[in-house]
Amino acid sequence: MKSKFVQFFTVCFVTFVVLSPALVVFSIIWERHTELVQIRALNCEINRSREHSVQLAPMQKSKNSYSDKSQTQLFDTKFTNQSLTSLENHQIVKILQFLFLFFPILIGVFVILYDRYLIYRTVTFQQQVEMLERIWQQNIEQ
Repeated sequence: MKSKFVQFFTVCFVTFVVLSPALVVFSIIWERHTELVQIRALNCEINRSREHSVQLAPMQKSKNSYSDKSQTQLFDTKFTNQSLTSLENHQIVKILQFLFLFFPILIGVFVILYDRYLIYRTVTFQQQVEMLERIWQQNIEQ
């Protein structure tokens, strides 16, 4: 049973090593794609805000310059809030990529360490049994 378990994880690990370059390339391409989508969304938002400000421009000529600054500041805060939200999503994607790439490696390391632990326990148990047998043999001879 133990050998089948080790063989299964060995096959999984080798498969991961073979496929890892493709996964890295896929993650780089996916990252570029998400950046492109974010840039397009921000570009559309900026264009909408400019169109909106152009439509409001003739009506704002009668107002003082203070209201123009507040309108510009409103658009800048929307842009900042949207970029912060995209940054949070980008961090979540990075964490998921990290887990996706390194989870099989962690499982392989865990299996190897557990196998070494079982070997250690077996050797320790056999040493204890041998010591008890020697003590028992000494008690019989006396």
